[in-house]
Amino acid sequence: MIGEAWEHLRRSIVYFRGNPVGTIAANDSVEEVLNYNQVFVRDFVPSALAFLMNGESDIVKNFLLKALRLQAWEKRIDNFTLGQGAMPASFKVLHDPVRRTDTMVADFGESAIGRVAPVDSGFWWIILLRAYTRSTGDHSLADMPDCQRGIKLILTLCLAEGFDTFPTLLCADGCCMVDRRMGIYGYPIEIQALFFMALRCAKTMLKQEAPGNKELLERIDKRLNALSYHMRNYFWLDHHQLNSIYRYKTEEYSHTAVNKFNVIPESIPDWVFDFMPMRGGYFIGNVSPARMDFRWFLLGNCVAILSSMATSEQAEAIMDLIEERWEDLVGEMPLKISYPAIEGHEWRIVTGFDPKNTRWSYHNGGSWPVLLWLLTAACVKTGRPQMARRAIEQAEQRLSLDGWPEYYDGKLGRYIGKQARKLQTWSIAGYLVAKMLLEDPTHLGMVSLDEDRNMKTLMTRSASWTV
Repeated sequence: MIGEAWEHLRRSIVYFRGNPVGTIAANDSVEEVLNYNQVFVRDFVPSALAFLMNGESDIVKNFLLKALRLQAWEKRIDNFTLGQGAMPASFKVLHDPVRRTDTMVADFGESAIGRVAPVDSGFWWIILLRAYTRSTGDHSLADMPDCQRGIKLILTLCLAEGFDTFPTLLCADGCCMVDRRMGIYGYPIEIQALFFMALRCAKTMLKQEAPGNKELLERIDKRLNALSYHMRNYFWLDHHQLNSIYRYKTEEYSHTAVNKFNVIPESIPDWVFDFMPMRGGYFIGNVSPARMDFRWFLLGNCVAILSSMATSEQAEAIMDLIEERWEDLVGEMPLKISYPAIEGHEWRIVTGFDPKNTRWSYHNGGSWPVLLWLLTAACVKTGRPQMARRAIEQAEQRLSLDGWPEYYDGKLGRYIGKQARKLQTWSIAGYLVAKMLLEDPTHLGMVSLDEDRNMKTLMTRSASWTV
């Protein structure tokens, strides 16, 4: 199965002027191509990690440089120009056999379903640049003036001052892996965790002596402190915290308010009380005025562990929750991207009747094999390899036989997704990365950061006004 996975992964490689520059999203010749013949920045990350773990770094270096070149393009959608730091969602290579030329075409959101620019692409690029540096020991790529400029442009875009009173990033629906309207507008956990990790990765790669970098690094430190405090306090949910929210008083005013976001306790959905075990906890999907999205999103929680946005105690609690709710979150085909699914009238309002996002399908509670690598990395970091082994063994029973689908449907992930592509590259790569991480845990250093002892410790919500 491993040999088959590598064979499929190599077949998905895209070449530009004779050099490998990425992998296409899927090699399914049966389904309509749409945009699955493109190299997606976020999709390539597990492929890149697989190549790095196998000692093949050239394709990763080429990808990083090509994405950087595309970042420098003028990015216009209708009559509006995107920020300089925006990274493309994807790119494709057009081969002209007559003229024997290759042309690269990038998509910054102008062709995407919903016309949403990806917020996560720049963060994944920074994270992958650090992974390349850690894996190869080659600092010359990150030290290149173009790479240093690319990092700074991304940071300038997301550290811009505005009217927001939160250190989190305000984002539109469809701006990340959950790429369709799913009610994540606001401050989705996935983006906040990736933002946190990208800031920490950038901090390790920016040259301190370069002009303007001292001030930028100070801004990064301030934002990291504020962001870690905000996320660890206001996004964290365990049995104790749920009980506190359940007893919230509303219309509180001044710094001493406990219910800072004026959340109405009656807005807590019934399923949360049954889902929350006595032992365990997680970062909820979103927090904004009068609203808490209590849904579980795996990617954000695993990145929170890997980036150490979660304290060691919170990381253990997240793993406890997964173990306690294994059937719900892992099921028969790992792993649920979100839980639970939204349905009925709520589904109609939140998704806009999106037929691809019906309950327990696609991003509305579907199961995504690519997430195996993130779970495995989190398991290795928290010293629970047996959990990852169990999930991988479950996936191995069907993943290859089913043709490496993009996602699975159903409450337990029992059915191949109704619109899932076969030979989905990141399903293949995610499996390989998970296997290699278990075999050699030293690979974890590529995608994991230790706790920063200089960050402020976790404080109680009622005492936050003293900070």
